[in-house]
Amino acid sequence: MVLRPELFGPGIVPTVEQALLAAPVLTGLSRERLRGQHGAGQVVDVDGRPVELAAPVRQAMPVYLYRDLPDEFEVPFDVEILHADERLVVVDKPHFLATMPRGRHVTQTALVRLRRTFGDQLAPAHRLDRLTAGVLLFTRRPQDRAAYQSLFADRLARKEYRALAAAPPTSAALAAGEPVRVQNRIEKTAGDLRARVVDGPANAISDITLADLRPDGLAHYHLVPHTGRTHQLRLHMAGFGVPITGDPLYPQVDPVLAAAPDRGDFAEPLRLIAARLEFDDPLTGARRRFDSPRTFGP
Repeated sequence: MVLRPELFGPGIVPTVEQALLAAPVLTGLSRERLRGQHGAGQVVDVDGRPVELAAPVRQAMPVYLYRDLPDEFEVPFDVEILHADERLVVVDKPHFLATMPRGRHVTQTALVRLRRTFGDQLAPAHRLDRLTAGVLLFTRRPQDRAAYQSLFADRLARKEYRALAAAPPTSAALAAGEPVRVQNRIEKTAGDLRARVVDGPANAISDITLADLRPDGLAHYHLVPHTGRTHQLRLHMAGFGVPITGDPLYPQVDPVLAAAPDRGDFAEPLRLIAARLEFDDPLTGARRRFDSPRTFGP
């Protein structure tokens, strides 16, 4: 993982120990356990050399910590089948369920659940973030996989999202109800929880539209990403000053909310839904469209 001092606030320089104990992905790690692992040589840098726990973290610092994977909490939501034929399975993925096994998330993934029904050749054509719900496409046969995966790699599939966030100020560009395009450069370091906007040529493009206002001060937004950078829509919404409701990472890390699913707490989802997926079928030429029935409620 990458320790980042800026997460502690301006002017604060944490120690390696403080940064590790504050990391949401290490929830439950005690100071005693960490020091025991350090004494056993299990806290190292990229070259495998022991890292001192008292060392200051003045800039991004990659650190490797050996740890056992915790038991997974069951995500208590079903994967709804939207469509199934001889080539494709399209589902409505719930919040908190990863698309496929990665890191600590193995059994609690859409792929593992669906393979119990559709067999081991099932594979995702693309991915949704674990915290994002909505339309997700899988292929059933290896010979079809590349054709459908290329839809996403070549940006031939149109994806539309719905989000819930605070209403924009009346003076903001979003308040007019017309699409506002965001273009910038987003990068994410391996092992870091958050992506970030950096200088350089744009690699992330989104259109964001205010859909309607709610009486509780929140608003529905319609989002169309034209690229697929990690956390792209979440960063772009936060950049407008209207972070998506329930986002544990943007604009600032909320350690309690970020760690909630790993404690079995699924009460506060990210209000982001992959609402529609539309494309020309690469094998038949037919226009295909799939919609999520999910709503944000009243």
